[in-house]
Amino acid sequence: MSVLSRPYFHDEAAAFAHVESVLWPEGANCPHCGNVGKIYELKDVTGKTGKVRHGLRKCAECRKQFTVRVGTIFESSHIPLSKWLQAIHLMTSSKKGISSNQLHRVLEITLKSAWFLSHRIREAMRSGEFTPMGGAGAIVEVDETFIGHDRSVKPKGVKKGRGYHHKHKVLSLVDRASGQARSMVVDNLKAETLTPILRENIAKEARIMTDEAGQYRNIGAHFEGHGFTRHGIGEYVNLEDAAVHTNTIEGYFSIFKRGMKGVYQHCGKRHLHRYLAEFDFRYNNRVRLGCDDSERAHRTLIGVKGRRLLYREHA
Repeated sequence: MSVLSRPYFHDEAAAFAHVESVLWPEGANCPHCGNVGKIYELKDVTGKTGKVRHGLRKCAECRKQFTVRVGTIFESSHIPLSKWLQAIHLMTSSKKGISSNQLHRVLEITLKSAWFLSHRIREAMRSGEFTPMGGAGAIVEVDETFIGHDRSVKPKGVKKGRGYHHKHKVLSLVDRASGQARSMVVDNLKAETLTPILRENIAKEARIMTDEAGQYRNIGAHFEGHGFTRHGIGEYVNLEDAAVHTNTIEGYFSIFKRGMKGVYQHCGKRHLHRYLAEFDFRYNNRVRLGCDDSERAHRTLIGVKGRRLLYREHA
């Protein structure tokens, strides 16, 4: 027996029952009109292919039929719900991610379906959190990293050259107290670009920690304090104040880089924000914060509502 031996990973009726228990804890509600009153359960209804339509219901108000799939990332998908649940568990339990090729082989679906399925799950992982991080006495670490090849800067065939100008720029924040990370793709690392982002995402009562990069030179004027280390001379913890370092966020980047380079390998700029959401989600819901693999999959399942992603908008 293993985790993947659970009935809802293999039996379609059990899969529907599991998803319904998560998304409809107080009973079914109509995704078409919002009715939570009288809803009929339709049993043993078969579709055009002769297969039983599990979890089918009919609203007494608008008279429309629906299942728990409607209005979620599962809507209009021909992949069995049980395989969706397997994919969610595999993606949330793999610390550095799992490639679409691997999902294609394990779930026995096409590569195209596996790629789109994984992006829909990443969409469910996006928190959409805009509450400022930190607070009075809190410390937020800020740093940036570079990944991939930005074709808008250096098109295919153009010599890349040295430095990081041709790479995608990622800005990340980590709140030490809560252990939460928040990452975003930025166009450049100029002070006039980063300062508004930091002011919007970090509480002004917080102290921030950075390295000695020039774009952070005057950032302390917007917050309670600003500490920085000089990586250029080999300083990674300030000798006068041990709280001044960016080692926490460097640990986050180490996981992100290993996943992006070792598992995913290639990523276009238009999709990078979803990969960041995936790594942020697993980092923010890790065992150290009291969240195991099953709970992480459960939290992802909660996020599937209202997150439908159409292929024509995504390809």
